[in-house]
This record gives sequence, structure tokens and C-alpha cells, in this order.
Amino acid sequence: MSDALTLPAETRERAGKGASRALRREGRVPAVIYGGGEDPAPIHVEAKELNRQLGTGHFMNSIVMIEIGGKKVRTLPKDVAFHPVKDQPLHVDFFRLSKDSKIEVSIPVVFINEEASPGLKKGGVLNVVRHDLELVCESDKIPDEIHIDVTGLEVGDSIHISSVQLPAGSVSAITDRDFTIATIVAPSAMKSQDGSTDEEADVAAEAAAEEEEAGEEETSE
Repeated sequence: MSDALTLPAETRERAGKGASRALRREGRVPAVIYGGGEDPAPIHVEAKELNRQLGTGHFMNSIVMIEIGGKKVRTLPKDVAFHPVKDQPLHVDFFRLSKDSKIEVSIPVVFINEEASPGLKKGGVLNVVRHDLELVCESDKIPDEIHIDVTGLEVGDSIHISSVQLPAGSVSAITDRDFTIATIVAPSAMKSQDGSTDEEADVAAEAAAEEEEAGEEETSE
């Protein structure tokens, strides 16, 4: 995972919309640290430094050490509220972590060795069903991304979560089905040459889409 980020903060003495607006005018962003069996701790951080860390692209999946009064609190960002027009952070929620705690995070997927996939070399297309994986990770072992090797895959093949080797300390948050992450489908150029290959690929793609829709409906229920 990425190295832990450090974010200086100060205790927020006053609550309410008026106090929050005053902080924002001073270039500060209201925030709160909660969880870990302790009372919520209202704080505020410098907007400029927060924006810099948000710009790294991995802020939400990084351990953030909040420095308050010479002490450090180990946290994970859980939510950032943005201004609907200016797109500036208005408020941040940080979850307090103990070293042995486990948390659910969304980790991006990166596909590797595409040049070693016969299906892709023939002109097939990698149809990505899930660009991120919901994982339960040990708080000190959060991966930056999950690499999925497509070596040897042909048109019509699918990649399921059961075939992905997750890093130590991580398991899938979805345990009730072997969901599809991606399929290799035939492009239109291949359809006219090999109708059977095209039909098989279409069936695989449609099955993956139907599976995801069914899973989302079950989750919503």
C-alpha cells in the first residue's frame, strides 16, 4: 500500500454551520475523527494541504496520520463532502484505526499481460464489468491496486473473483457469489469471420451483466 500520509489538524472548539463557514473562510476544512471505541473528535485541517493530498489519487485508500497537539491518530478517510459548484472539500470524516482492525475499502483493478492473451491478440476486447473490488483488509495491509493477469485467456473467457489471488490480509467483501470481473468479447470485425465465437462471447457478456444486476438487487433488498 501507499506510505501513510500525515495531515496536521487542530481541535474544533465550536460546532454548527456558522462555525464551519467561518473556518472555511479562513482556509480551513471542518472534519471529524470517529470510531475505535472512542468519542468523536471534531477537528479542522488546512484546505490547501487537504487538496494536495486529495490530488494524489490514493487519499481514500491511504492511512492518514492526523497530528493534533503533538499526538498522532491513525485514521482512514471515509467520506469527503464537496461543494456542488466549486468542487472544494467542505467536510471530511476520518475513521480511527487500531493496528489490528479490519476495514472495507474499494480497490482499483489493473489488468496486466494483455499481450499474452490469445483472445486479445486476435482482436478481442476486454470487457471490464468491475473497475474496483470491494475488499475487507487489515488496516495496515491495504493494497493500492489489484493486478489481474489475463495471460492465456481466449475470446469468451471470463474472470471471476475466485480466480484472483488477493494480497495477504485481504478478502472479498462479497461472499455470496463468484462474481464476474471481466470478460473477453469479440469485436464486430470478428463477428463476420466467426459467428460461433461471436455468439459465445455475447452469451458470456450478457451472463456477466445479468449476474451483476441480480447481485445488486439482492444487496439492495
